[in-house]
Amino acid sequence: MEPLGYRMVVSTELSYVNACGIAERQLIEWIRGKGYDPSGLDEGRTEIAPHATLDRDSEGGRKGAYSRWRMRETPSAISGTWQSTLLVRSGLEEDGGRTWVQLDIEHQPAREGDAPKRANTPNIVRSLLDALEARDAEADVAAAPVFIEAEDVDDAIEELCDSNRRMPTVVATVPHGKNPDDWSQTVVEPLFRYLHGLAVLYVLTPEAQAKFNAALEYHPVFGGGVRTYLPGLDPAWKPDAQRHPVMSRRTIEADPRRAASILAALPQRLSSRQPLPAALLSIPRQRTRPRSTPDGTDVVQLRSDNAALTALLDEAERAEAIRVDEINGLYAELATADQASNELRGENEELYDKVQESQRLIRFLREQLQEAGQFAVAHTTAVATDITYPTTFSELLDRLDELPGISFTGNRKITRSLDSQSVDNWLYVAWDGLLALDHFARSAAAGATSGDFLSCCKSDASSAFPFPAAKVAMRESDTVARNAKLRYERMLPVPKAVDPDGRVFMQAHLKIGGGNTIAPRLHFYDDCSRSGKVYVGYLGPHLRNTLT
Repeated sequence: MEPLGYRMVVSTELSYVNACGIAERQLIEWIRGKGYDPSGLDEGRTEIAPHATLDRDSEGGRKGAYSRWRMRETPSAISGTWQSTLLVRSGLEEDGGRTWVQLDIEHQPAREGDAPKRANTPNIVRSLLDALEARDAEADVAAAPVFIEAEDVDDAIEELCDSNRRMPTVVATVPHGKNPDDWSQTVVEPLFRYLHGLAVLYVLTPEAQAKFNAALEYHPVFGGGVRTYLPGLDPAWKPDAQRHPVMSRRTIEADPRRAASILAALPQRLSSRQPLPAALLSIPRQRTRPRSTPDGTDVVQLRSDNAALTALLDEAERAEAIRVDEINGLYAELATADQASNELRGENEELYDKVQESQRLIRFLREQLQEAGQFAVAHTTAVATDITYPTTFSELLDRLDELPGISFTGNRKITRSLDSQSVDNWLYVAWDGLLALDHFARSAAAGATSGDFLSCCKSDASSAFPFPAAKVAMRESDTVARNAKLRYERMLPVPKAVDPDGRVFMQAHLKIGGGNTIAPRLHFYDDCSRSGKVYVGYLGPHLRNTLT
């Protein structure tokens, strides 16, 4: 079942108090724009129109604070109810103290069995984004597309590769010969009309396009087209390009309104399916209570309360029915995804068998060439085809003696635990990473390599033992580095000859895998300039960050 509601989840560096004040002001303006009366807002339920109510609740305490407003509009008995919920939540310590803002719009049908209507982007979104200076990880979530100039390309690529981003990033290009400002105003902005609050929106200038596409060799966008870059982008892996859909200029110009709807479908589905941040997940369900009315007799008061409570019960029953439908739809999607995963795993195993057979054939042909005296021909290809990979992470640890440039100082039990959780190609990526680090350490110790490991991966020096530069991060995000608890987890052991404390902040890491809650990482410390070694202080499940 496709999600039909609208959901925006952004953060802001504003304090909780300031964010609440701004959110309430924008909400009041939005309510006034609908012709409703927002005066007298208080905790509980307020009648803002004959067919509209506004519920407000808030809480503060040691575990943080939140304020929530929920507006329910029922224009007629057959129209159903539109429910709009605005939530401001103070951040948890592991979030880096950021303040979260969530906005949900959903339709509840009047009759059981009727399908909900699709929610469009509400007018309040633009004003909220501008006033709150909203962000998704390191990217600004603006109410209008932002131009990427040539000097901005490196920052944009870093944003796209940020593992902390939740939103897709939609990048539009300008056709050759078109004025960028005119194209953005007449084509891009109408095309992005349903994306506000659901995606980070950019327009590549013609000067930036070539540099951008050179950096994203397998994920380019050009010719007036638009590409949606989903979270988890791996620019060095060609098959990953299939995850990031492209919309051509021809499709856009053939039917601009239909193109805008198609473009918004994926970000809307992602926003509804994406797990909420921990701070928002901890918010209790809203339990509205009617206000007591001082006028009238006790009997009138009881009748009024009874009518209000009956209405609240009806609301709860309708909401529960919608949630049951959503859960059933998610179960169906999960079954389909499991089937697709099993099919892909079978295809991967077949491909792996073919690769293994090809490698055996290559070794056989080399032996034949050597027997024929063609030694130069036999060894013209890279020696990487002769790599014998470990079959388990336990075996990987046992074979580290083969890598003189590597010193493993981490917890072996944690690494061995990956054997019970390992999927796809984690073991091969980990061994390739260790081989590349070992080659880097020995080359650096011999003075044959300058720069850090990432620079080495981008240069020809890595041809013997290549490793994708996109899977290398030489530093953690500023949020992680500034958070005492998250930083402490990355204070990993080294010999006291390297650091008197016996620990160093190992922020450099390799992205061994992704796609689930394990997402292994390998953290290392480059000490080649002194000891000629790379110290691996951790190989295991992803350490905590601002999203876990």
